[in-house]
Amino acid sequence: MNVSRIALAGGIAASTVLLLAGPASAHVSVQPQGEAAKGGYATVNIKVPNERDNASTIKLEVSFPTDHPLASVTPQAVPGWDIQVTTSKLAKPLEMHGKKINEAVSKVTWTATGDKDNAGIRPGYFQQFPLSVGQLPEDADQLVLKAIQTYDNKEVVRWIEEQKEGAAEPESPAPVLKLTAPAAGDHGASDDKNKATQAADEQTTAASDSSDSDTTARVLGIVGIVVGVAGVAFGVLAGRRRAA
Repeated sequence: MNVSRIALAGGIAASTVLLLAGPASAHVSVQPQGEAAKGGYATVNIKVPNERDNASTIKLEVSFPTDHPLASVTPQAVPGWDIQVTTSKLAKPLEMHGKKINEAVSKVTWTATGDKDNAGIRPGYFQQFPLSVGQLPEDADQLVLKAIQTYDNKEVVRWIEEQKEGAAEPESPAPVLKLTAPAAGDHGASDDKNKATQAADEQTTAASDSSDSDTTARVLGIVGIVVGVAGVAFGVLAGRRRAA
């Protein structure tokens, strides 16, 4: 009896957690595939759930920050969606791979196509929109990607509110891409590897030189012995001739 009551109480608690977590997880969000390391490139998914029971999501607009512009934003094709990439002039050009970049992607828009009754994200479903982005900034811990979600009943939800430190989560929070530290030793490891390779080459060369020196010394020693033996033999023969 006690076990049954405990199990029932546990089930109710778990259900409560799920009910409370449900609304919080229903926001538009951005999730990296793997890690989004500072100074590198990453593939991310814009995850868009449908929060309405009587309407479908037919349009999504994602804006990129102007304080940390990204020179490269490449969307992956998504069946049933038309994609438009908007670029804007930069006030301060970016340096990338030795080239100056004067424009950067400021917005990507996905618009549902096809039959109206089956287009977009229907109630009870979600859709992911993959993007390849980079080069990620080295002087930021996160990127805020503001999103606007449009339903086929003309309702518009603006996911643009930024989270304030110490404050409760806003009603319509903007998607946030968390950036991780660069992998330890990305450059250092390469340098160490090059140094190790160079040291190994130097040791091999030294060993080769030492081996060559040893070989030369041995050859000279053998030649010296042969010359010495020949000299002794010549002296003996010369002595015998004189005696005769």
